[in-house]
Amino acid sequence: MNTKERISIVLASDNHYAILIAALVKSIELNHKTDEAIDFYIIDDRISTRNKEKIEASVQSKDIAIHWLNAEQVVPSTIKFPIDNTAFPLTAYFRVFSPYVVPANLERIIYLDVDMIVLEDISKLWNIDMGANIFGAVQDFQKVVSCSWGGIPNYKELGMSADTKYFNSGLLLINAKAWREADITNKVFKCLHDNLQYINFADQYGLNVALVNQWFELDPRWNWFATFENKNPFIIHYLDIKPIFKSYKSDPYFQTVFFNYLKLTPWKNYKPISGNYRLVRKIYNKVKKIVLRSLKAEK
Repeated sequence: MNTKERISIVLASDNHYAILIAALVKSIELNHKTDEAIDFYIIDDRISTRNKEKIEASVQSKDIAIHWLNAEQVVPSTIKFPIDNTAFPLTAYFRVFSPYVVPANLERIIYLDVDMIVLEDISKLWNIDMGANIFGAVQDFQKVVSCSWGGIPNYKELGMSADTKYFNSGLLLINAKAWREADITNKVFKCLHDNLQYINFADQYGLNVALVNQWFELDPRWNWFATFENKNPFIIHYLDIKPIFKSYKSDPYFQTVFFNYLKLTPWKNYKPISGNYRLVRKIYNKVKKIVLRSLKAEK
């Protein structure tokens, strides 16, 4: 790839986790050593003006641009979100629209969950050759679709073999052009609606079902889960309790890494808060879905 091109990175968040974006973009800025400029396309699910300003102030490089995209404008009116039984916020489904929030001429994007810290030059991920695959991802720690506590609960009914590999959707290296041409977003949402009762990890369920065996497997260090030790991860993924909470229970070293980057942002004096805040959010998400299901049933 041409090293003069711009790297396109898509993020999505609500206001609650805006603080995580600041640490993430700072880590990408400081560890990017080659000469590509970087565009961040942030799907904004009601992030406050103040928090947007703090995120923008976290970046000093003139070669980094931040583009804000209103979540309500990102989702086509024809798309209906699956109201599942999980505590995941509806924001989790926005990643499926990533190829549509960037300029149509862009052929490659990186999607990152905001609960990540990048320790390697992002250009190395950007330049990975995926061959003819539509996207690349890292195998989840659930490993296979038959995982007894996760995976794809109805994998047998869907005709999947028990050892089919299962990926984590927190990091996706996407051939955006191929994704759009194959109409992947609509296929994923159809899958979600067709299997509503089996959804366990929001969009990750739909992506793994709709795109079974159609992904390029990346080095696991590109999406290293903070629950496991590693002296040389490329990207740390805090997929359990986030490091901003006192109840954080993953590798303590990785929490230190997070705060080392956060201290370089306008949130530099931030201290971990009670984990009760996190639990209240989960309850809110579940109640919101119950209400939405009730309203749908009344129509």
